[in-house]
Amino acid sequence: MLELLQQPWHWAFSGFMIAFTMFILLFFGKSFGMSATMRAMCTVGGAGKKISFFDFDWTTQGWNLLFALGAVLGGYIASTYLSNPNPVAISPATIGYLQNLGVDYPSTIQEGTGYVPLELFNLEMLFTMKGLLLFIGGGFLVGFGARYAGGCTSGHAISGLANLQWPSLITVIGFFIGGLAMTHFILPLILQL
Repeated sequence: MLELLQQPWHWAFSGFMIAFTMFILLFFGKSFGMSATMRAMCTVGGAGKKISFFDFDWTTQGWNLLFALGAVLGGYIASTYLSNPNPVAISPATIGYLQNLGVDYPSTIQEGTGYVPLELFNLEMLFTMKGLLLFIGGGFLVGFGARYAGGCTSGHAISGLANLQWPSLITVIGFFIGGLAMTHFILPLILQL
C-alpha cells in the first residue's frame, strides 16, 4: 500500500478530486481559498480590534481553518512518511532551462528531491540580495496581491471559476500573464545577481 501511495498518480485523479470537492462546497454554499484562512487567523489573534478589515465573525471560516490545518498536517505526513526517495521527474526542457539560469537539478537524494532548488532555498541565500528579492519581496507581493485581487490563486481559479465569476476569470488571466512574465523576464534577471 505504501508503495502505491509513493508513486506518481495520474493528473486526472487530482482533477476529479478538485471537482468533487468543489461540488461539495457549492452544495453547502461555501467557497474555497487559502487567503481567507489568513484573514481568519489574524481575526482570531485580535487584529479586528485595530483594523476593520479583520472585524468579522471568524467562526464562519472554521471549516476553512480546519482545511488549512489538514493541508499542513497532510504535507508533513506526505513529506515524512510517503515521500519518494528519488528526485521528482520533471521535463528535460525545464531542467535545461533552469541549468541555463544557474539552477541545478538534483541527481541524488543528498542533493534534494527536486521540489525546490537547494541553491536557492537555504538559509544562506536568505541573507543575500537575491534571497531578499525572491523570499521577502516575493512573499510580500503574493500576500498583497492575494488581498488586492480579493483572493488567492486557488480561490479564484477553483472557486471563482466554478461559480462562473467574471472577476475571477480576469484575475486568473492576470495570474498567468504575471507568471509568464516572471518566468521569462524577471526571474532570469534576479538569478543573475
